[in-house]
Amino acid sequence: MTTAELKKMAELSRQAAYELQTMKPQDKEIELLKCAEYLSIYKDEILAANAQDIERATENGMHPGMIDRLRLDDARIEAMAEGLRAVVKLKDPVGEVMEEFTRPNGLKIRKIRVPIGVIGIIYESRPNVTADAFALTFKSGNAVILKGGSDAISSNKAIVDLMRKSLSSSGLNPDFVQLIEDTDRKTTQDMMKLNGYIDVLIPRGGAGLIKTVVEKSTIPVIETGTGNCHIYVDKYADLDKAVPIIINAKTQRIGVCNACESLVIHKEVARQIMPRLAEALKEYQVEIRADEYACDIIPEAVKATKDDWGTEYLDYIVSMKTVGSVEEAVEHINKYNTKHSEAIITEDKTTAQYFCDRVDAACVYVNASTRFTDGFEFGFGAEIGISTQKLHARGPMGLKELTSYKYQITGNGQIRP
Repeated sequence: MTTAELKKMAELSRQAAYELQTMKPQDKEIELLKCAEYLSIYKDEILAANAQDIERATENGMHPGMIDRLRLDDARIEAMAEGLRAVVKLKDPVGEVMEEFTRPNGLKIRKIRVPIGVIGIIYESRPNVTADAFALTFKSGNAVILKGGSDAISSNKAIVDLMRKSLSSSGLNPDFVQLIEDTDRKTTQDMMKLNGYIDVLIPRGGAGLIKTVVEKSTIPVIETGTGNCHIYVDKYADLDKAVPIIINAKTQRIGVCNACESLVIHKEVARQIMPRLAEALKEYQVEIRADEYACDIIPEAVKATKDDWGTEYLDYIVSMKTVGSVEEAVEHINKYNTKHSEAIITEDKTTAQYFCDRVDAACVYVNASTRFTDGFEFGFGAEIGISTQKLHARGPMGLKELTSYKYQITGNGQIRP
């Protein structure tokens, strides 16, 4: 795909964005419900396309955790459709008056929420992102240009074709959503240079993709991070709570950014909980990479290297570090985490508050699994990604995070003295 063709696509998105800005909330909701219905009606087409992607991935030796991210089935397609319906139920943020005040000179100033404009999203493997991205950008009044990975190209094309088909049949501009079908890396790099055409770029995928986009893009970037998520088991923990929380966070889905990758255990409870954890993790064939103290308690554990503390495995592997205090736990977590999601298991409120106040992460949990860091679980309907940066948006990004604002100032002949 040439740069000229990319620019033409972006120009079409810009025009579509201007149209979408003034679309009534109820009309957007009607269309999203129709798109959700299309996902259900035409699910066989999506599954057939996804089967092509799975076949290629298997032939290419893709890791099972990544294939899990890629795979669609009836339940996941229905979840995509339900995500669209959930977005419909959310309040439309466009036009919200965020602040309103009058200056001494009589000027009336209103701060109003508005769409960002044209959003570019570069993502890997997970085709459900395609539907989520469309739903959230559409309802928040933004046109979107999607650049999925080559692994999911057939699935992404099938989903976008359905969205565009629905838009066209409703008499709406299908360019509210566009997919770059060229899988060449040069096309991705060219997309990153379309400042002036695309207002913001959101990467969603592995560490390599995110690092590349952050470093090479000339478009402003909202960084969505990888997830080296920790669970700290405090000396005041209820161990009966700790084990199922950890098993859920580690094993429910291994290939996602909110899965637990690292355990931090207080030495005062290490000998009670580690054998229980080892036994429970063994059922899922999870390899434990531990420090020397933990290896003495769990003979089958592998001695951890320094690299293990900072690794997002996306696999049936977990690191295990022992500490002597909550202060040491926080220091370890802040050194090696990716500012995504961290959890403490404790019954002591003071310790819990210390942890919450000092751990540097978008989401901090007390006595709950890190797997809840998700737009749907937070009540956002869906998410565009989990932002791990601190400017504009942080954590699961829903509708409001896809808007900006403008000031509207009304006067009555005032001039500045």
